[in-house]
Amino acid sequence: MSVIVVKELRKTFVKGFWRKRHVALRGASFVVEPGEIFGFLGPNGAGKTTTLKILMGLIKADSGDAMMFGKPCGDPATRRRVGYLPESPYFYDHLTANELLDMMGALYGIDVATRRARARKLLERVGIAHAAKRPLRSYSKGMLQRAGLAQALIAEPELVVLDEPMSGLDPIGRREVRDMIAELRSDGTTVLVCTHVLADAVTLCDRVGIVVGGVVRDQGLLSELLSPKILRVDVLLRATAEAQSTLHDRFVEVKFGTTAEGTLASLPSQEGLNEFLAACLSEGAEVLQVTPHKETLESLFIRQAQEGMA
Repeated sequence: MSVIVVKELRKTFVKGFWRKRHVALRGASFVVEPGEIFGFLGPNGAGKTTTLKILMGLIKADSGDAMMFGKPCGDPATRRRVGYLPESPYFYDHLTANELLDMMGALYGIDVATRRARARKLLERVGIAHAAKRPLRSYSKGMLQRAGLAQALIAEPELVVLDEPMSGLDPIGRREVRDMIAELRSDGTTVLVCTHVLADAVTLCDRVGIVVGGVVRDQGLLSELLSPKILRVDVLLRATAEAQSTLHDRFVEVKFGTTAEGTLASLPSQEGLNEFLAACLSEGAEVLQVTPHKETLESLFIRQAQEGMA
């Protein structure tokens, strides 16, 4: 059974004195399978956070279905199986991290001894055990993010939903959170992570869904979504000015540039690469590096965003 099934989700907000309508979701559909890390990607305003809030029961959809563990997302029994970190978490800032986790554990119905033992381990795990007795108002944004991650895990949930979990973290913190998310998958936990940091998605996610304009335009394995076609080939070489001139005249479709390492020649495709390399060698040029470029998640993301806004 799929952990999350979203079908034709639609949501419109009415805002302001003039009751202006803003369509956030236009029939979004996607599926999250057990034990995977699913990356929910999209530009600002695409509908990512709205979708997560519907899944968490914080707002209601106008139409469509949102199911978790085979039940409607608002089902109380289902909620107990889910941990959630919102995009901009706000906690009672007079509480300490210990008190925050104790409160969250109590809301889940966890007994006192168990939740306090888990809190100690989690605060160590997210790297803020040294500040466990400090009020949250004294925390930096990155520390609050770590506290938020700890509270999302206090009930040892089967599904963890993370909205921009890397927000406010320094490079070390980002690496630690990535490692923690990978550990969750190793433990069999399903993770839905909403992020605009594409490098994190490439590193972490088993599958991704790209939402643009309130519609999930693509979802699946990165290997399936990214085109295997080679878009261009860069050849780094060292050559005399005379050799460069000859190559430039012979291969008019090749773009030549200069770098600190030498001359960079960009071929528009792999076709003709062997002929170009042979010509370079015949002109006495030294070929230093050949780099083929395929479609990346970033280029796919931008293409989908441009097509969605067209």
